[in-house]
Amino acid sequence: MNTAATVYIVLGLFLLGGVYSFWKQKLPKGVIVLLGVGAAMSLAAGLVHL
Repeated sequence: MNTAATVYIVLGLFLLGGVYSFWKQKLPKGVIVLLGVGAAMSLAAGLVHL
């Protein structure tokens, strides 16, 4: 596993944690969706680099 893939996957998991936290705090749905899209893109980039 190379460094770029590791960074992207860790970033994606971090953003998913943020999505969960924001969901529990009942923040606006737009923020949650935007963060979720960022997490999905980061995880996808990490998997592509594997």
